[in-house]
Amino acid sequence: MNAPDVVDVVALGESMVTFLPTRAGRLADVPSFDRAIGGAESNVACGLAAAGHAVRWVSRVGADGFGDHLVETVGGYGVDVSAVGRDSSRPTGVYFRTAGDRATDAHEVAYYRAGSAASAMSVGNVDLAAVRAARVLHLSGITAALSAGCLALLRSLMAPGADRPLVSFDVNHRAGLWRDAEGPRVLLELARGADIVFVGEDEAEEAWGISGGPSAIRTALPEPGVLVVKQGGAGATAFVSAPEPGTFVPALHVDVVATTGAGDAFAAGFLSATLRGLPLKTRLRHGHLYAAAALTVPGDLATPPTRDTTDRLAAVADDAWGTLRLGPGWTQAGTAPEEVRTP
Repeated sequence: MNAPDVVDVVALGESMVTFLPTRAGRLADVPSFDRAIGGAESNVACGLAAAGHAVRWVSRVGADGFGDHLVETVGGYGVDVSAVGRDSSRPTGVYFRTAGDRATDAHEVAYYRAGSAASAMSVGNVDLAAVRAARVLHLSGITAALSAGCLALLRSLMAPGADRPLVSFDVNHRAGLWRDAEGPRVLLELARGADIVFVGEDEAEEAWGISGGPSAIRTALPEPGVLVVKQGGAGATAFVSAPEPGTFVPALHVDVVATTGAGDAFAAGFLSATLRGLPLKTRLRHGHLYAAAALTVPGDLATPPTRDTTDRLAAVADDAWGTLRLGPGWTQAGTAPEEVRTP
């Protein structure tokens, strides 16, 4: 068997078919839905591939039409899906969302993922060589919560070794997914073993009881070489070494359509800039710009701004950065509002 090609990023995790309502209202009242896809790791993979990086998504899906749709859609972004396994005995996960109050995240979500093909991922049924053939391996705490086998897989992939790539880990605390009270402890363990960590200020308090802001989170997580603390609409702070103060970059002013997928987009933007060796402040700005693309569309996935646009906006002066305002359609050629045009 030939060794797999080494890519910029491998993202491993579950993706599901998502159904978005055609009108506002309770799930009980919505008569029809539009089909899309959603999944933290595949969102990151698609964003990075759309930005021109070589990316592989590794997962398992059912041998069903929804599995076909996921593989074809993710592959359509230019992502390598050759290492996605098919499971004839388990279904592909799906979920439904309402449209009301989407901008405030106050909406219904109904998941049908228990016993899914992806939840049965393990060391024994995943192509480990394909996973490790990357400059960066992106994982999330969602995968760890799916099953004991998934958690064992993450621990194996994050174990020190000569073939371990740089590990990026998004905490993604989902209390409802954990089968017991061990979730916060497990997430802290995994975060401490990663090289790049993304965590929200709010989820650090919810999961670990850490208050006091980004510096307090860094004190609790001194191990990662890079720690990014997302602070919602305020911005994000990144730390590159434990003794040094963090670098803060404020978020952009965005006309929000939906918040789902914004954190994944931020991670994709930050990792894209990291792969290009850009300065820390610029990496944070790229994260904010990718997040702004996701915030201005209704689904999980958005076309990121072009590299030229991202580089141009990320390079503006601090006062100009503070005046940018982005709305729906801003990433499409010829439709960006005046506020995003710079000399």
